[in-house]
Amino acid sequence: VEKFIGDAVMAVFGVPVLHEDDALRAVRAAVGLRDSLADLNTELERDYGTTVTLRTGVNTGQVVTGTEERLATGDAVNVAARLEQAAAPGEIVIGPETWRLVRDAVTVEPMEPLELKGKAMPVTAYRLLQVNGGALSRGSGLDAPLVGRGNQLRMLTDAFANVVGGRSCSLFTVLGTAGVGKSRMATEFLRGVEATVLRGRCLSYGEGITYWPVISVVKELLETAGRSGAIELMTRDENVASAINALLGEQSVATSPSEIAWAVRKLLESAADERPIVVVFDDLHWGEPALLDLIEHVGDLSRDAAILVLCLARPELLDRRPGWGGGKLNATTVLLEPLNAAETDALIGELLPDDSDIDPQVRGRVRAMAAGNPLFVEEMLALMRESSSHDVIVPPTIQALLAARLDQLRPDERSVLEHGSIEGQSFHRGALQVMAPDESDISGKLMTLVRKDLVRPDRAVFAGEDAFRFRHLLIRDAAYDALSKAERAELHECFAGWLRERSGDIAELDEITGYHLEQAFRYRAELGPVDERARDLAAAAADRLDIAGRRALDRGDMAAAISLLERARSLMPAQGLNLALEVSIIWGLAACGRLNDAISRAENVANDCSAAGDQVGELRARLTGVLWSTNVDPEGHEAELRALVEQARPVIEQSGDHGALASLEHAAAWVDYYSCRFGAALAACTGSIEHARQADEPWLVRECRDMAAG
Repeated sequence: VEKFIGDAVMAVFGVPVLHEDDALRAVRAAVGLRDSLADLNTELERDYGTTVTLRTGVNTGQVVTGTEERLATGDAVNVAARLEQAAAPGEIVIGPETWRLVRDAVTVEPMEPLELKGKAMPVTAYRLLQVNGGALSRGSGLDAPLVGRGNQLRMLTDAFANVVGGRSCSLFTVLGTAGVGKSRMATEFLRGVEATVLRGRCLSYGEGITYWPVISVVKELLETAGRSGAIELMTRDENVASAINALLGEQSVATSPSEIAWAVRKLLESAADERPIVVVFDDLHWGEPALLDLIEHVGDLSRDAAILVLCLARPELLDRRPGWGGGKLNATTVLLEPLNAAETDALIGELLPDDSDIDPQVRGRVRAMAAGNPLFVEEMLALMRESSSHDVIVPPTIQALLAARLDQLRPDERSVLEHGSIEGQSFHRGALQVMAPDESDISGKLMTLVRKDLVRPDRAVFAGEDAFRFRHLLIRDAAYDALSKAERAELHECFAGWLRERSGDIAELDEITGYHLEQAFRYRAELGPVDERARDLAAAAADRLDIAGRRALDRGDMAAAISLLERARSLMPAQGLNLALEVSIIWGLAACGRLNDAISRAENVANDCSAAGDQVGELRARLTGVLWSTNVDPEGHEAELRALVEQARPVIEQSGDHGALASLEHAAAWVDYYSCRFGAALAACTGSIEHARQADEPWLVRECRDMAAG
């Protein structure tokens, strides 16, 4: 609970620690309040002839937290307040992002779009009717077909067959990252198993919940056996009954973890006399040490009882219990790896309707972004179907899942990931040490993140370096999104400095360095007025992007050249004019077939030069523009180009500007070429080549050589 405002109460979920089910917890709390108030109103009506009304708004989104003034502020908070005001007495109104996160766990009624104060467009809202009992929020992945898990499923089936045949207990653990298919594989196995199935789920939050999963298992067993039968099971030994009743809170008796573990084992063994038992513990990576001890106790000491203990966990379990399952004859641990490309394509084919026609490029983007995670594939395709769009968008369920996973890391581990995200999906240890000089044992933290399957070793680009790669591009994006703009600005600038020290290691260093300097400037500009430091960053970024753009132009990569040169131009002062850069952009546009854009830009540059009193620049721009006009309409512009060459020659020759001279001779070569004076055209091309070399414009050298060869 953050604060009270008159008769209103504001509560936040996900602060200070995110959980992937925060939205579901919030709507459960809202329903719980509503139901509790209904009971209270019954008493108030009876005793005092009055009732209390409650209206609730629930919304989800990014907020600013940790400020001195308040815990959370932002548009998401404002919309939540407006939703509460729009609710009728007794109603719970939820926003669109909340609905997307809990849609499979709730029943709602769509409302007319709400006109809310401060919002330009109507806001979609839903009237929450109920939370479905036992339902999970969207993202369980249980509806997806099982693909690529045949070997692991056979191992699990064989383990259960051994349990039944040998009347023994077996501990089977399935490890894998969120969404990789642990629960889906377990569901497929349990679908055909002849056994009593008991389930317990570990929670990532709360206090005093060590035995929550065990209590769920025991209660389910009692309900399955019938209360009388369960009592009979327990009362074969009064000590068992006493410890179980203490565990359930039905009897206040002093007990200990070892006594509880012993009693639970005895209870399971007794129940297994009648029918094999499968006990499923989900999300075991959240389990407390006492719970892990209890499970290992059952696995180690159960005898003459057909019990399969199936544990589903993320790889973090091995951080909490490195020796889990080790040294036990009846223990098996399997790791679910991501699907390969063929398996991912097969899953996409299973999930899409038979009449669906998905573009191969869209399929490729889904495959790349999902990186073999079945849940991610399912969620992306579902969102595409709902929006009737072929844009591959990261669903909020996945964003919440990844953000929660990162938020629950140790601060120093999360810091390493966030710093690594600055470089990209792959990053180098040396860069981390420069960007996070206060962090100690970065190598050790990286190995921990490898064990948690958040990053993997990668091939280094720079000699003498160790490189790592984010397990998913989406993990990288989640880590990057967790950084403030101020942090991003500082880290991009710092990383650019690290790159500059490695000049010559890779050909694209200018482009990469320019990008990071550009990002540093952009974030500084968004945070406040552009100061001298920001202007220096912009100038440095423009210089690097200009160099990279000209290199792309030289090698004929026109699309990349235009992008790089345009970005360089956007970083330069509005009142300044870099003629060589502008001519390069014009040539790139023309070479890409955008002749009208090239001609229009040349005219604008000529006008700017004229306004600045730069006659040579104006003539060079006009020569370039008219030259390309001859490609659109040769007969209509050939005479114009000839006249312009004659007009420009004395001015440009007197200037001694090699770039302008190269353009002049190149234009003259075009005039002679169109007039079939090939000897004169060759001479003009030769002169243009010499001047272009002096002006350091290799792309123009190449153009003249091509013309001369023709």
